[in-house]
Amino acid sequence: MNKIINTMTKTLQITFLFLISLFANAQDKEAKDLLNQVTAKIKSYDNIVIDFKYTLNNAKENINQDSKGNVTMKGNQYILNFMGVTKIFDGKKTYTIVPEDEEVTVSTVNEKDDNAITPSKMLTFFNSGYKCSMDDLQDIKGRKIQYIKLVPMNAKDQRKEILLGIDVQTKHIYNLIETGKKGTKTTLTVNSFKTNQPLSKNQFIFVASKYPNYYINKLD
Repeated sequence: MNKIINTMTKTLQITFLFLISLFANAQDKEAKDLLNQVTAKIKSYDNIVIDFKYTLNNAKENINQDSKGNVTMKGNQYILNFMGVTKIFDGKKTYTIVPEDEEVTVSTVNEKDDNAITPSKMLTFFNSGYKCSMDDLQDIKGRKIQYIKLVPMNAKDQRKEILLGIDVQTKHIYNLIETGKKGTKTTLTVNSFKTNQPLSKNQFIFVASKYPNYYINKLD
């Protein structure tokens, strides 16, 4: 269970950090221009609060799973609630709170670790390694959604392609569809996109006293 949650929450972290900074090595000028508009719009907000639906599908493995969650982001800090697990990143440490196990795992993020997923790294994460082009323009529930296709240039990448759906009018993200080479498809759909919400000064601070009976597992 924890392994599944860790894998899916890692995917979600990448996805939401992708929402924060959408820079890509675009070969298609029109696609690049649209990504730049989305980036500028997102960076103009003080904070972002998103409710989302996450779907995991693999026909060959007979897997079809839907989950809901939400994330609050401000700068390089965030709180992610997904599958009963809460992740808090205060800018230095990540706190993974699992009520089912009454456990909190604390880990320090190493900025020098190439494998570490941090909001600051997402400012350059998509600067290279992808072929980018305009895809379909669809009318979804009265909204014009323009898709941009990102194809990894690294042959070892397990992802076949990524489709990013952008609301043409608001320049907000509608959804992100990731297709794996082995047939797995994950879709993240934004159900609610709120900005500049009133947040507490301690919004992203982990308070141990709220979890008196939890085991605090410090990894470093």
